[in-house]
Amino acid sequence: MDLNAEVGHLWQASQAWIPMIMEYGSRLLLAVVTLCVGWWLINRLTGKLGALLALRHADLALQGFVSNLANVILKILLVVSVASMIGVETTSFVAAIGAAGLAIGLALQGSLANFAGGVLILLFRPFRIGDWIEAQGVSGTVDNIQIFHTVLRTGD
Repeated sequence: MDLNAEVGHLWQASQAWIPMIMEYGSRLLLAVVTLCVGWWLINRLTGKLGALLALRHADLALQGFVSNLANVILKILLVVSVASMIGVETTSFVAAIGAAGLAIGLALQGSLANFAGGVLILLFRPFRIGDWIEAQGVSGTVDNIQIFHTVLRTGD
């Protein structure tokens, strides 16, 4: 084989690839920059959210939960957006996330209702630690309030 023929063949192949590399390379570079900047912004925003909740004297468990939930949701949206920028078809991906969320929600329906009640108690504070309350036939002094349960100290 002739070296000039090989170089010529390689040159022709590279000429076909250069426009594709330019098009997809710029998309990939933009996607990587968007991912890095977005990831940084999300971390900053969720940190500020945690600080804001601390300023408003929200419960520590609620602060961590809300900050982490916002962080995860925003990062999922960022990854889906970046995948769309690259050219990945995201409609089926978004549908799968929605279906998984629905399935998890239905499977954990009772637990999620209790969890939502705990969040509402922490958020609106209808009672505080040390208050005397009566709920569902049980009365006592509130000893501890957490997301999943409230501890009452009864006279028993």
